[in-house]
Amino acid sequence: MLRFGLRSKFILLSCFLFLLPWLGYEYVWEMEKFLRQGQEKTLVGTTRALATALHERPALFDEQTNFLDQVVKGRDLYAYNLKNPIQLDGKLNDWDSYQPLFWHYDKRYLQKTDNKHQARDLSFYHMVGKFDNYLYAVFKVTDNTLIYRAKNSLSITNNDYLQIGLKTPDGQFNTYIIAPRQDGWVNAFDANTKAPFTKIQGYFESTESGYNVELRFPISMLGNKLGFAIVDVDSKKALLEPKIMSTSNLSNPNDLGSVLVPSPEISRILKGMGHSGSRIWVVDNHHRVLAQSGTIQNADGVWADGLANKAPETWWQRFEQNYLHPIYYKILTRPENEFLDTLHDVASMQGTHLAKALKGQPASSWRLTPDSKAVILSAAYPIWIQDQVIGAVIAEETTNGVRTLRNKSLEKLFNVILAVMLIGTVTLFFFASRISNRIRRLRDTAEQAIDAQGRVTGSINYSDANDEIGDLSRSFSNIVSRLGGYTDYLENMSSRLSHELRTPVAVVRSSLENLQSLPQNELSQKYLDRASEGVERLGKIITTMSEATRLEQSIQSNESEPFDLQKVINGCMQGYQLTYPNQLFTLDVCQSKLPMQGAPEFIAQLLDKLINNALEFSKANTAINVSLRHTENKATLTVRNTGPALPEGLTEHIFDSMVSVRSLQMQQQPHLGLGLYIVRLVCDYHKGSVTAQNNEQGDGVVFTVTLPLANG
Repeated sequence: MLRFGLRSKFILLSCFLFLLPWLGYEYVWEMEKFLRQGQEKTLVGTTRALATALHERPALFDEQTNFLDQVVKGRDLYAYNLKNPIQLDGKLNDWDSYQPLFWHYDKRYLQKTDNKHQARDLSFYHMVGKFDNYLYAVFKVTDNTLIYRAKNSLSITNNDYLQIGLKTPDGQFNTYIIAPRQDGWVNAFDANTKAPFTKIQGYFESTESGYNVELRFPISMLGNKLGFAIVDVDSKKALLEPKIMSTSNLSNPNDLGSVLVPSPEISRILKGMGHSGSRIWVVDNHHRVLAQSGTIQNADGVWADGLANKAPETWWQRFEQNYLHPIYYKILTRPENEFLDTLHDVASMQGTHLAKALKGQPASSWRLTPDSKAVILSAAYPIWIQDQVIGAVIAEETTNGVRTLRNKSLEKLFNVILAVMLIGTVTLFFFASRISNRIRRLRDTAEQAIDAQGRVTGSINYSDANDEIGDLSRSFSNIVSRLGGYTDYLENMSSRLSHELRTPVAVVRSSLENLQSLPQNELSQKYLDRASEGVERLGKIITTMSEATRLEQSIQSNESEPFDLQKVINGCMQGYQLTYPNQLFTLDVCQSKLPMQGAPEFIAQLLDKLINNALEFSKANTAINVSLRHTENKATLTVRNTGPALPEGLTEHIFDSMVSVRSLQMQQQPHLGLGLYIVRLVCDYHKGSVTAQNNEQGDGVVFTVTLPLANG
């Protein structure tokens, strides 16, 4: 029959409890992988659906700019979408968040090359933006010599000025000039007629290093070509040729740079996708953004639907939120809604997914935000017009929705693991408690079966359990049973030997006595004396063995009676003084009665063994001190003698049977080491105790017997 031991059970339970969380974690991890793949496929499907709405609609795209051979930064301008209208005050405060988008124009943009030109002579930062129906432009100019237009002068070019060149929607080329007389509000002049043109409004503000210009004009007057030029006149005497630094060549309409304004029509189409849970871009084939919808912070995708944290309603939900979640989220990480994903130039989108889409292949890619707080998935799909890619749709989402779903799954998993671990722990606790109780009962039974002297006093009830503890109990029961039989044999051996040896000893003794009555020569008499001495010693041994056996039998059958311990000790000591007249005894016995319940003859035998022991080990001409004191409900009997000290480590075993510490010379006398064993038997019978220890000087031994007194 197959049997599982305790070790096997613990191993199986441990492996099960360890395997459960690992399998659960692996399952959730695989689930997250599949969810990410599903999110990727879904996002590609979103871009495909939007691209389908833009296919074969060339009117939505500026043909002239989209079919350029090359878009040049600084020459071809992009009107960024502005969050708010710009206040025209020349302070540039409204442009602070757009500073990374400013393009720097230096000596590379001079109309005439000048290798000696320095930035402090003339340079500027510039960008254009769109809000509502207006186009805004900003110029932060560095100019070491600022010359205003004279108040009484009709000329608008004999000073520093800003020139604007643009093509109207009907293809007409116009140029305008901003020539301020002082800081403050400015209007443009038509460069050809010198007439004021009030549709272009602005503000001029001088600075320590130059000046700032902010402009605004309606988008309706703008076609697809735009350029700006800063003209620096360092002297009104026309001795020096003015320096011209421009975004493109304003002298030739064909050299003007293109301008891309985000398409309002495409923006309206994207607006319907605003609730898709994605940030969406539409770019042309020059990577320039035509329209944009949504914010990446809110782009969790469809995976986050229904996962918003709700107020706990039940007690378990409150317990989970207040106590379990703080523990869980020491391991888990919550998705961050506040993370950094600033595109330094949203005019131009980049990425491998976009490059593939502009080649006609749908693609996707993953990227980490600069602050490493979120992972963003981007997908791109090409937009086709007459079998040619005109642009692409890009959709972006964070993995916060998937991570939130993963966290929810792990929370459920942790709850299950916690419940299983709790149930498993309780089960193991009761299982271990049951095993401990069985082992403890077996231990107690084994201790009760054998007393402190090694005698078998009981038996062990073995268990029928089919495990190691059951085997152990059956082995212990068998061992105790065999040990009990052997102990009985040893305990009865002395009585058998004394009984069996008495007859041959008596025969030998009578034979020796008969021989002693006959005349013997000197040698024969010597051998007879030696044989008689041996028989006498053998008789004493048999008597001692019989004495111990009789005492054990008497203790088992004796009925206790009340007696006065003080009277028994006094009577015994008077007898010892008469029996051993050459031995000095000092007595210190209390005079009050010491009532006890027991056997006075056993007490006399106890004292007899202690006195005999003291006599054997006492030095010549030294006294044996005997004292009896009354302390609380106990009587303390002390016997002291001066002589050899007890060997170290023997004080606890000196009262065991067959233990002796006699020297070789003293061992010539018959002795079995049963005297002090009888003392302990008597003490045990009277529920007392006996100890032996060396005195403080180390030149003798003190035996102390403590006996309980009877109540009143």
